Parts: sequence; C-alpha cells; structure tokens
Amino acid sequence: MKQNDCDKCGKCKDKAEKDLSLCEHLYTILIYSENVPGLLSQISAIFTRRQVNIETLNVCASSTPGVHKYTVVCCCTESMVIMLTKQIEKRIDVLQARYYTDDEIFINETSLLKIATPIMLEDARVSEAIREHNARIIEVNPTYATAEKTGSTEEILSLYNTLNDMGAVLQFVRSGRICITKSKAEHLDEFIARREKERGK
Repeated sequence: MKQNDCDKCGKCKDKAEKDLSLCEHLYTILIYSENVPGLLSQISAIFTRRQVNIETLNVCASSTPGVHKYTVVCCCTESMVIMLTKQIEKRIDVLQARYYTDDEIFINETSLLKIATPIMLEDARVSEAIREHNARIIEVNPTYATAEKTGSTEEILSLYNTLNDMGAVLQFVRSGRICITKSKAEHLDEFIARREKERGK
C-alpha cells in the first residue's frame, strides 16, 4: 500500500511515522475445505468473535473434486486478517486459507437491475447508460426491464448510481465477488500433492 493511502482512517494521525498495520483495507480470504455441513457457521463465528464484518461471501464447488471454495471479503487491518486466516485454517475440515489484496487477484461480480420500462422509454439516457456500461438487457415487459451487468464492483456501482439518479431502478442485487489468483501456481494443488506424498511414505 502507498503511504498516502493511510490518510483515510486517521488512526495514526498523531504519530510522527504512520503505521500501515493500523489501517483498514479490503482483503479477500480464499478458503478451501472438504464438503461438510456446519463449516460456514464456524467460519462466520470466527469473524463475529473478532467483530469483523463480512462484506461479501461466496461459496461454490472448486475445480478440485470434493473440495469447496469460500470467498470471503472483509475490511480490517493486516494484523487482523492474518489472525483471522490462521484461526480459519485451524478448523479441522479446512484444507487451506489464504488472504489477498485486490492487486493480487482477478475479481468479478454479477448484478441484476430491474428498471422501470416507462422511464426507460421516456428518457433516452437510460438506454444510453446501459450501453455505455456494457450491460445486457435480458427481459423487457410493459412494467419493467431486467438488465445484467458483470464486471468489477466499481463498474457495477457506477451503472447502478447512474440509473438510480434517473429514478429508473426498481430493484438491484449484486453477487459476492468471485476471484482467481494471479500467481502461476495453484496453492491448493501444491498442498494436496504434498499431503498425498506424505501419506504415501
């Protein structure tokens, strides 16, 4: 992080030298586990105990058979995210947990917007905004139109804010982020290969 990024939180403004470890930033924690019931509640309990709010949460099957992937986004200090990751990895059913900053991963989200058809027909700016933001109309009826937008959080919120300012948005929902790492190696595959090798000894 750049030193100037620390100016926002103000926790260390009285110090001669700013301590970046005190600043809160957005982190993405990727958790791989065996598909067992109850693990999600255990993970959420770890955040609750530390009084850290989960911004978004996505759970899906991973590319590794029998392994599920949890993508948890939270805003906290670096020392806190390290602590959270270590606590999560201690769960017996968790295979691996790692945290990442936004510049270490490729991020995507999907959103759906329900737009008032009468407003869309009366105000040409609505259709223009949808085209400019590369959104896709997936349904139109006399009452409303449904648009889909996939991209970064900033791009999705930009479209929403533009249409909402025009009074065109009836409903809005966006998914939690999905992401893959920028590193060449898949850390989970390395972990599983190492574990299988140890078991074969």
